[in-house]
Amino acid sequence: MEQHLSVISLLIVVTMAFLTPIILHRLKINFIPVVVAEIIIGLIIGKSGFDVVHQDMWLSTLSTLGFIFLMFLSGLEIDFTAFTGRKKRQKLPNGKMEPNSFAVATIIFAGIFVFSLGLSYLFVIAGFIDNAFLMTLIISTISLGVVVPTLKEAQLMKTVIGQIILLVAVIADLVTMVLLAVFVSLNEPKHGNTWLLLILFAAGIVLYFVGKRFKNRTFIETLSTGTVQIGTRAVFTLIIVLVGLSETLGAENILGAFLAGVLVSLLSPNQELVHKLDSFGYGFLIPIFFVMVGVNLDVLSLFSEKKLLLLIPLLLIGLLLSKLVPVYLLKIWYDKKTVFASGFLLTSTLSLVIAAATIGERIGVISEQMKGTLILVAVITSIFTPILFKKLIPKEVAVNKKLPVAFLGANQVTLSLSRELKSGLYDPVLYHLQMDKSEKQIADSLFEIVEIPDYTIDTIAQTQVFQSEIVVISTGNEEQNAALAIRAKENGVPRVIARIESPDIEQSLRDHQIEVFSSFMSTKMLLRALIESPAVINILSNQETGLYEIVMMNSQFDGMTLRKFPFTGDIIFVRIFRDKDSIVPHGDTELQLHDRLIVTGTKEYVDELKRELEFCES
Repeated sequence: MEQHLSVISLLIVVTMAFLTPIILHRLKINFIPVVVAEIIIGLIIGKSGFDVVHQDMWLSTLSTLGFIFLMFLSGLEIDFTAFTGRKKRQKLPNGKMEPNSFAVATIIFAGIFVFSLGLSYLFVIAGFIDNAFLMTLIISTISLGVVVPTLKEAQLMKTVIGQIILLVAVIADLVTMVLLAVFVSLNEPKHGNTWLLLILFAAGIVLYFVGKRFKNRTFIETLSTGTVQIGTRAVFTLIIVLVGLSETLGAENILGAFLAGVLVSLLSPNQELVHKLDSFGYGFLIPIFFVMVGVNLDVLSLFSEKKLLLLIPLLLIGLLLSKLVPVYLLKIWYDKKTVFASGFLLTSTLSLVIAAATIGERIGVISEQMKGTLILVAVITSIFTPILFKKLIPKEVAVNKKLPVAFLGANQVTLSLSRELKSGLYDPVLYHLQMDKSEKQIADSLFEIVEIPDYTIDTIAQTQVFQSEIVVISTGNEEQNAALAIRAKENGVPRVIARIESPDIEQSLRDHQIEVFSSFMSTKMLLRALIESPAVINILSNQETGLYEIVMMNSQFDGMTLRKFPFTGDIIFVRIFRDKDSIVPHGDTELQLHDRLIVTGTKEYVDELKRELEFCES
């Protein structure tokens, strides 16, 4: 009978985790992160609501694994290329020079931590909590899980202000996670000495170099397909090894999981592997964890204690002040709306607050009611801060944005193409070897060319190539093209296109999610199309009515049918690609976020539609 009840509780939790995103989509509640909605659903079916789910071995184990995998993915989200970027500073629209992203982010986080420490002592003096260290970690932490998707949706990830916000969140994640491990080692008697944590980090360094050594071996690539999936196996082995080592050394298991995520991020995994890990984590284990957080949260008991009830608004004010005051440093470069929007987004807290509160309650530093209060406040911040950010951040940041495109190698194709792209939504820059005076005079009058001494990786790293949205590599050496393409992808360039004539090199680059073109392939495809579909070639080659791809990023049109779409004009929707599906559009077809729309029409109107769908905020 007990086993039956156990399966029923698991069935309810998994079913509700499955239904939550569907409910959000149908009700068009796009402003609430899915993980927050899962906690709210847990509140409804748990202690605070109908109380139909009861903690047992199944749910406890899966919830713990979900928590571990969440910390792993938190470490995996950290993009370390932001720390090493050598982007040249440019002028902002207001005429001021861009700030140094890393320096400003470091100063802001230092201010956040100091301010949080001061507020923590005020909470201790007021009698709300006894441990100022734990409260400092809770106030100073920032949720990468909220910050990253919000910046992506606002199309700000590649902007300077977006990079500053992201860096502050990354630094906060790293520092608070390490300090949380130190806190546990100092406050729980059964845990080992703090210096034993150095063994864990040393093991991480060793595993990093082992992974780097074997990552690009031929036999590893062979074993990464089919039923073997050696990359996925390696990741789970790494997680278990570091989690086991963490517990053996007396540290929290989540520190080992977080370190595993950091190591995988440093090894620059291909996007297919990251997608698999995201799918497994956010598709199964992590929803169970968040639903169970809500199930175990007894909100009614919090309202029964006046002291805890008073703490909720005071802590919310403290969280806001701890971010808004240090972030005001950005007023030197940006307007007030941008500064306040940044401060509100950095106020979002979730995963690490849940981690700190859970650990604090387990080792007896805080009560179960205090743990519930802290988690409730974290949930509240994750709901309203992204909304305020979207309302305050200036829309022109997205509207006027042009996609930077870097061409490596100037030839007849790239020169001509760069001129055509210049008048549209793109900002193309050609990088070419140093020219003599006569060539330079001709080139400067027609094209924007940046001269470089050579095409080595070190030289390219000194330019803004790796900060571009699209990099096209077309030098005369295909091995050089391949090496530069791989390095560009490792540096986080979203799209890399390389000229490769050799089929062997072409396949290896496609495995790295790099797009490839060649003279032979292009000529063959063109000739076949001329024979089989001459009318299609006329459409593609017509400058006025070509085929264009638009990615739907504006949540304002999410769920809208094409029949009601207000910007049709002379645009015809030819095809909609959604994940792996190819959809023939008709009047009742609903648009969804991240749809790839293939349209035809005049270029001017297509550009206007692109601005509306790709760059406009909701």
